[in-house]
Amino acid sequence: MKRDTVLFDFGGVITSSPFEAFNRLEAERDLPRDFIRRVNALERDGNAWARFERAEIDGAMFDAIFAEEARALGHELRGEDVLAVLAGDVRPEMVAALDWLKRNGYRIGCITNNVPTGNGAGMARAAEKAAVVAAILARFDCVIESSKVGIRKPDPAIYQMACDALGVRPEQCVYLDDLGINCKPAAAMGMAAIKVTSGAQALAALEKVLGLPPGTF
Repeated sequence: MKRDTVLFDFGGVITSSPFEAFNRLEAERDLPRDFIRRVNALERDGNAWARFERAEIDGAMFDAIFAEEARALGHELRGEDVLAVLAGDVRPEMVAALDWLKRNGYRIGCITNNVPTGNGAGMARAAEKAAVVAAILARFDCVIESSKVGIRKPDPAIYQMACDALGVRPEQCVYLDDLGINCKPAAAMGMAAIKVTSGAQALAALEKVLGLPPGTF
């Protein structure tokens, strides 16, 4: 079956990884590297971050619960401080690829784990960045946000939502995400999954999966 649909994660794929910003914050606060990821891995589906991505708690509650979780691991860090650095920088080459795919008849969708903070799906605090993100999201044929549907990756149901919204089968799809744990269910459903480490690597892999000449994007 032809792969004619491409599904993208947002943070870490269309924009730079939030983990880069987390590492900068950790360095500034003299915290162990990847400390924020350790906090967010506690009770993986029941921690403050997971609950906020499903919009089960509000920003104030996230701020408090995250601080408690960080304290339990031996350090002081507010959830609000993490949210303040969450929105990444746009990768122009990825946006150009979205435009190429649209021009050439591919369906494109976005499946993003996000939280109800900032402006829009990209969670930007600054109005200017929020406007840029909104213009990017408008390119997609569908956008599935965890904070709106109450389900987060890697739950297979959120991938099926995107397929249903686009009227396609998983076997028609390519899925790009910067987290391997989120790629696994996509692959198990029949999607061609690409783990993203950089914009250039992602686009080269996408060209290969779609059977396009190198340098197409």
